[in-house]
Amino acid sequence: MKKAVIITAGGIGSRMKQNTPKQFIEIGSIPILMLSIKAFFLFDNDNKIVITLPLHAIPEWEDLVKKHDFDIPHQIVVGGETRFHSIQNALPHVQDSDFVAIHDGVRPFVSQEMIKNAFITARNFDAAIPVLPVTDSIRIMKDDQLSGFDRNLVYSVQTPQCFRTDKITEAYQLDYKNNFTDDGSVYENSGGKLHFYSGIPENIKVTQPIDLAVATAMVEYLKNSELYPQLG
Repeated sequence: MKKAVIITAGGIGSRMKQNTPKQFIEIGSIPILMLSIKAFFLFDNDNKIVITLPLHAIPEWEDLVKKHDFDIPHQIVVGGETRFHSIQNALPHVQDSDFVAIHDGVRPFVSQEMIKNAFITARNFDAAIPVLPVTDSIRIMKDDQLSGFDRNLVYSVQTPQCFRTDKITEAYQLDYKNNFTDDGSVYENSGGKLHFYSGIPENIKVTQPIDLAVATAMVEYLKNSELYPQLG
């Protein structure tokens, strides 16, 4: 089974309140994006790794690669206007793979077990989406009122989302829609059936200053775990 990984890395991210692109911010002295790449490489060093970056961010990334002596093989693809378009740009570069995992570059705490489950689930069901039960109380807006809602019916969605490569490539032939919030929604809109596997609380998305503070603490907490060799 030939595997590939597409890691998406977007723009600066105004919510982080820094000029440095959030995926380039260092935690544990290593840029977040490098930790995400390293997790997949250490799972299987035969994985083909493709990252999407805004054109203007590529020179800074190349400088970081030199600064950190980062020698994990990867291919850079110029991202598009949206995440959807970035994945469209990247998919032609992984067509020699049987399965492709698509991951947010700012989720550096993906575990080895989670990556394994992603590929196994996709091999069995063609499409694998990680979800996590919501623990907060939930309310929904209805008729301008916030009404109570059973949180047992609500799940948050994570990455890596993993697919049979030919099927997700076909799905991405669709025209862009605003409700394409992730790869699973694209696949589902194309008529594909999703299968879900368990996400993990540690797999946070670092998008805001508080996330960065949490991530910095998590590096120390998790770095000795065999499930997170990217932190060692």
